[in-house]
Amino acid sequence: MQIAIALYERFTALDAIGPYQTLGAMPGADVVFVAEKAGPVRDDAGRLALVADKTLDEVRHPDIVVVPGGPGQSDQMENEALLGWLRAVDVGTTWTTSVCTGSLALAAAGLLKGREATSHWLALQELDKLGVRSTGKRVVFDGKYVTAAGVSSGIDMGLALVGRIAGDDAARSVQLMTEYDPQPPYDAGSPDKAPAHIVARFRDASRFTDDPAPASS
Repeated sequence: MQIAIALYERFTALDAIGPYQTLGAMPGADVVFVAEKAGPVRDDAGRLALVADKTLDEVRHPDIVVVPGGPGQSDQMENEALLGWLRAVDVGTTWTTSVCTGSLALAAAGLLKGREATSHWLALQELDKLGVRSTGKRVVFDGKYVTAAGVSSGIDMGLALVGRIAGDDAARSVQLMTEYDPQPPYDAGSPDKAPAHIVARFRDASRFTDDPAPASS
């Protein structure tokens, strides 16, 4: 079972690594990082690189596709190399998935039109503009399309998909061995829970607003 994780410059690292860690733990999983060009691809901080061992052209029949999000996703919205690849491989995938703003790339490729999907909370309105029925749910299944909300939710998406593919005990085993037992020191992980002034600061600074302002310190 080949799992292709698509990379591009300025992706968010955990968007890719969460599904890599969970889906890659399934028996028979063959995870491959792919990009337009083989070689190192830098994350959104510029400090970490993952290595794309294959080009998009070299991976034509993956069973599962994962598209991570990140600031660099904005540059991919009209990148026909990636969007065309997504449309081509989607014909044969069992599951086509995304994390965070990776769903915007799936939507730009025309794969989510009329479907329910999620994304980072700051980007949900962008999904609506692309003909998608956005929702603030953490993980959304709509047919073979699976979308996860922001960053850390890629772990949840990976576990949910392991459960669908290999069964509940397989998913529980992955969860146990990664010791994924969240007990965060703060309860501010969604805009409904975080202090209003923090939510407002990030909304004002978001690249998805019409007139983004720099975040204050």
